Amino acid sequence: MTEQKVTPVLLGADLNCYNVARAFHEAYGVVSHAFGRYAVSATKYSKIVDFTAIPDIDSEDVALSVLSEFAEKHPGEKLVLFGCTDDYATMIARLREKLPEYIIPYPDPSLQPQMACKAEFYELCEKYGIPYPATRIFSGPASVSELSAEIIGFAYPIIVKPSSSIKYWKHPFDGMKKVYRASSPEEAEKIISDIYASGYPDKMILQEFIEGGDAHMRVLTCFSDQKGRVRAMCIGHTMLEEHTPKGLGNHAAIVTEPVSRYPVAQKIKALLEEMKYTGFSNFDIKLNGTEESGDYRVFEINLRQGRSNYYVTSSGINVAKLAAEFFLDDTDDPETLMQENEFFWHHVPRSVAYKYTEDRSLVEKARKLDRTGKCASSLWYKYDLRSNPMRFICVAEQLRRQKKKYKKYHSIAE
Repeated sequence: MTEQKVTPVLLGADLNCYNVARAFHEAYGVVSHAFGRYAVSATKYSKIVDFTAIPDIDSEDVALSVLSEFAEKHPGEKLVLFGCTDDYATMIARLREKLPEYIIPYPDPSLQPQMACKAEFYELCEKYGIPYPATRIFSGPASVSELSAEIIGFAYPIIVKPSSSIKYWKHPFDGMKKVYRASSPEEAEKIISDIYASGYPDKMILQEFIEGGDAHMRVLTCFSDQKGRVRAMCIGHTMLEEHTPKGLGNHAAIVTEPVSRYPVAQKIKALLEEMKYTGFSNFDIKLNGTEESGDYRVFEINLRQGRSNYYVTSSGINVAKLAAEFFLDDTDDPETLMQENEFFWHHVPRSVAYKYTEDRSLVEKARKLDRTGKCASSLWYKYDLRSNPMRFICVAEQLRRQKKKYKKYHSIAE
């Protein structure tokens, strides 16, 4: 019996898209078919991504038409559909019933209100004993007096961020950031006022600021099958994040660490399985204090694979195989793949990761992993660069620009 051909279909064109496409190419030797509003440098000139620009692909009617037509042209193939942004992942989850030809590794839309919005997600954390930062929630603009440290219950500086990232990015304005840091009630009042003035309709989150730089962050990626059983977990210790205003918080370099070191991972697994969550989930976590304390606070969940998902694939758990082979698997009482190996992944040049990572012991660990071959860069894919000068030039330029960005935006002096 001939095995079904695996055919990946991706909505997006960014680094997330390329990471997924590389996973499919490594696993099955196939080219991914990607659709997005416009071309992005991360996937330009690639031999492993067949990209088509469709300006209104973010419209449900257009996406449904495009994806249905694609399925008609590829009968008998195992079609695996990925969304590479929050909007795309949410949209295709809503379209699941209308796209029965596709494997769609995302949760039921009914879970969206409870998990995608931070305010409701923290209620779940409370229920399942998952630690998160001290938090106050506002449903509209607030006065300076309402934002005093005495009223909100924690000292300044504080973190200010929208509860719904999806709704937030639909209302752009000058000075827009992914996350804000306010040093005073006056500053917090202005941030909240500006966000609501843009048309943002949802709640705002005010949180205690947890001390520590990028290396205090962790990222946990989980994968659950169609029955809601967690089948894979991989934790990354962040070396370095992006520091541009709109990219703040995106991972730039990661060292994976054993999941068994993190009791919070088991609490998250229990939450996911109790909720019958399906598909990919991605958690931002921060160490509060010293590693000896073991006090890790969960910030949020992304209802999809993270942008930096190649840290999972390169360390030994291929995200493409999880979706194509594990999602519909009916194995009784399956084991959960727990990544216990250390591996160094980087999107920026290694020299940038080594220079700007504040935790020097983590730098030394990354250097050691590099020397022993346990290291990978998302864009530096030899297959895609070989005999492909335009791709080589494009990737080299992206990496060169990363050096300029960190020199401009990162606080470490030359």
